Amino acid sequence: MSDASPDEQVRRLYEEAEGRTAEAMEQLVGGHGFGELLARTTENVVALTRIGADVGDLVLRNLRIVGRSDITRLARQLGRTEDKLERVLQEVEALRDELREQHVAGSRPAAKDERRAGAGSLAATEPVPPGRGTRRSGR
Repeated sequence: MSDASPDEQVRRLYEEAEGRTAEAMEQLVGGHGFGELLARTTENVVALTRIGADVGDLVLRNLRIVGRSDITRLARQLGRTEDKLERVLQEVEALRDELREQHVAGSRPAAKDERRAGAGSLAATEPVPPGRGTRRSGR
């Protein structure tokens, strides 16, 4: 038997086991195999997460509940509609400016009354230039 107390022997054995375990872990982590294993594990976790999200979207779609993909699709449609509306408004403003220019160039005697009425009534009182008639579709 040695001069060490049982507590010291346990401590020494624990430190030896800890040292051997640390060396084994360093060898494991230091090799190429660990890096490959970690990369594949990460890929699998990402793939499973994506599959889970897709399954969730399918469940919501089958339950007729709005999902993330539906909201994204509607947002794109809304953006396209806003762009079209902006183009229509620009065209209306261009036509209004064109009517004002024709009005100024024509300088009719009733021009004072129309100027006082405002720009909104000007478009309603002026005739529409040929080829620029309003067509309303059923859409």
